[in-house]
Amino acid sequence: MSRGKILVIRGGAIGDFILTLPALAALRKAFPQTRLEVLGYPHIAALADLAGYVAEVKSIEAGALAGFFARRGKLNEALGEYFAAFNIIVSYLYDPDEIFQENIARVSKAQFIAGPHRPNEREEIHATEVFLKPLERLAIFGADPAPRIELARPQDAGSALAVHPGSGSDKKNWPEERWTELLARIASETTWPVLLIGGEAEHERVQRLSSIVPIQRLTVAINQPLTELARRLVTCRTFLGHDSGITHLATAVGLRGLAMWGESNERVWRPRSDKFELLQGGRNLSGLDSATVFSAVQRVME
Repeated sequence: MSRGKILVIRGGAIGDFILTLPALAALRKAFPQTRLEVLGYPHIAALADLAGYVAEVKSIEAGALAGFFARRGKLNEALGEYFAAFNIIVSYLYDPDEIFQENIARVSKAQFIAGPHRPNEREEIHATEVFLKPLERLAIFGADPAPRIELARPQDAGSALAVHPGSGSDKKNWPEERWTELLARIASETTWPVLLIGGEAEHERVQRLSSIVPIQRLTVAINQPLTELARRLVTCRTFLGHDSGITHLATAVGLRGLAMWGESNERVWRPRSDKFELLQGGRNLSGLDSATVFSAVQRVME
């Protein structure tokens, strides 16, 4: 295909979107002359633009979309014209009754490819491969399954340790007292600069932990735009975090690192990079003490 337009629709959290990046990369590679757009959450989907995969990101949060999720709903005329402009629409929305798909067919003649919004964990196939599978209908096989956001590493990139002490779920988080012990040891036994990362929900935790590291060695990144955070991460040497979207972001920009891993199915959700290793912690990460984590970080850093 040398002309035309392809739309990829992807909601979900940060990690879900990043694990769908290989599908966007595969479409970009297979159809280099075709305009590729994403309908998603702009603050997350902007990563596809940063990676150079898409020409435009449109918000899935528009109220006008509501009619497309109702059976025989009243469809917004402008959005109908928008969908009609595409030759192919690949949707990763949760649409078990195919209501959205049926409504798209009312306004668009595009080839509609329905992908899963999440993997079936019982199949134990990695999420990136699950999200690539629907593209076989476009004769796309053997695509690279690793998420990649290839950014230039600055010549003055340092040796900082990037630390993200949060995730989308408290049950995936290492207890704060363990983080306190670890950062105290990093502060006293190393000279590593530390980039301490947190989202809006982690603001208070990050503020408490930030007091442990000497100010001259500390950079704090709270609730930063993901594109800016990606550029910060690429200047670091190593990443330490949980089973989280930010861990997948660190993987995508090419960092090496460690992910403290609890009960999530690693065959499906683990970071897709041979530069990352998992520190198995079991339920609530209770199997990891600060000494074990410090030794692992020290080995990767040095």
